[in-house]
Amino acid sequence: MTVTSELPSAFQPEALTPEREATLLASVPTGLLIGGEWVDASDGGTFDVHDPATGQVLATLASATSEDAVAALDAADAAQAAWARTAPRTRSEILRRAFDLVTERAEDFALLMTLEMGKPLTEARAEVTYGAEFLRWFAEETVRDYGRYLTTPEGKNKILVQHKPVGPCLLITPWNFPLAMATRKVAPAVAAGCTMVLKPAKLTPLTAQYFAQTMLDAGLPAGVLNVVSSASASGISCPLLKDSRLRKVSFTGSTPVGKRLMADAAQNVLRTSMELGGNAPFIVFEDADLDAAVEGAMAAKMRNMGEACTAANRFLVHETVAQEFTRKFAAAMRALTTGRGTDPATNVGPLIDGGARDDVHALVSAAIDAGAVAVTGGAPVDGPGYFYQPTVLANVPNTAAILGQEIFGPVAPITTFSTEEEAITLANASEYGLASYLYSRDFNKLLRVAEQIEFGMVGFNAGVISNAAAPFGGVKHSGLGREGGSEGIAEYTTTQYIGINDPYTGR
Repeated sequence: MTVTSELPSAFQPEALTPEREATLLASVPTGLLIGGEWVDASDGGTFDVHDPATGQVLATLASATSEDAVAALDAADAAQAAWARTAPRTRSEILRRAFDLVTERAEDFALLMTLEMGKPLTEARAEVTYGAEFLRWFAEETVRDYGRYLTTPEGKNKILVQHKPVGPCLLITPWNFPLAMATRKVAPAVAAGCTMVLKPAKLTPLTAQYFAQTMLDAGLPAGVLNVVSSASASGISCPLLKDSRLRKVSFTGSTPVGKRLMADAAQNVLRTSMELGGNAPFIVFEDADLDAAVEGAMAAKMRNMGEACTAANRFLVHETVAQEFTRKFAAAMRALTTGRGTDPATNVGPLIDGGARDDVHALVSAAIDAGAVAVTGGAPVDGPGYFYQPTVLANVPNTAAILGQEIFGPVAPITTFSTEEEAITLANASEYGLASYLYSRDFNKLLRVAEQIEFGMVGFNAGVISNAAAPFGGVKHSGLGREGGSEGIAEYTTTQYIGINDPYTGR
């Protein structure tokens, strides 16, 4: 599996004893962050967070109610005007301090993610590096959110265009990248001058709680970032989306939930950013470097145990190289070690819960019943935790359900094509359009295909393409809007035009 093999200098691993885990968990705030204070839920309610590798309870957090959600919006609304007027340099320096603190606390963040989400520590450390980079990137972008001043075409007046913060935002993050999805939303909101109510996923809220405290430690004023972890997602989103003070919702998660949020957001004509489902094709042409393609396939498929919207979901391989690619890919998958993410030997952690594992196995079983062959894997792992064998399926029929929906697990279905046109048709035969991956030595072919496939992101001979400096997002049912890059801050601003009389005539 291709993951970062050398640790950045900031990482100073400690012995991973039960005492070390308990000490870290005890340091994570367990309340709701409202107006700069950690408080209990208004009704005293709580919920448990579990270790998917063991099923054991890691921590118990306050479970926000609808009343708590409104109180968080009260705090965000009260802080909005002053925060919008805060100098860009001040906001930039807060983000830079946050980057430094996250980097200093990298081992804590990595271990928290491994405990609550299951990913191996090597991958968790890579996410800390990736997630922290959004803080550094938007610290630099904060002071570069340019407007413009120009003369009208007929020369009679002047045009002044400025960008203003959109206002209080609801940020809803998923469970699979607990730090990076929080930083990818919080950092541009801070840069633009927006206040926030953050709702982390109930399965993995600990990292977001720890990150929120880190933002306070970096100097973020009270009320700018509020956190309402809760066992009830609708209990948070429903009252806020109906409140006229909320001006934007940013959501990362499933397409069905995103559609419901967009419908609710329409009632108040809210700005929306939706990063939804994916069904990424991984296309291997007959002239591809197969060793490089297998390496890229491992990265694109097995990052996060396949629990990523960008994960390669359909392997479309030219019929002349399909047998060799399948053999090499299966050998690489077979060599992986499954286990708890804190074990240095592990490179495949558990799935997030029992339901997720059952869903993955149902897709695999249905594909085999339809004629697919399990070259390796194909079953859950016995014992505690929610583990599934790394799996390669060959001869998958194009009609199989596994090719039509997100797998969100360590399963790679392979089908074949014979022409470039057929590869394009198969790639586009999906309602989703987030990430895609192309392998060929012919650059002109890569460009031709990229222009014809309907995806927001395309990797040329690369299995991992996410980067804080690049616009992340998709088309069709994969959502709208972009996160990261120079485009990321624009999602949190509105454009205001001011018409000015010709200063030379005074009219």
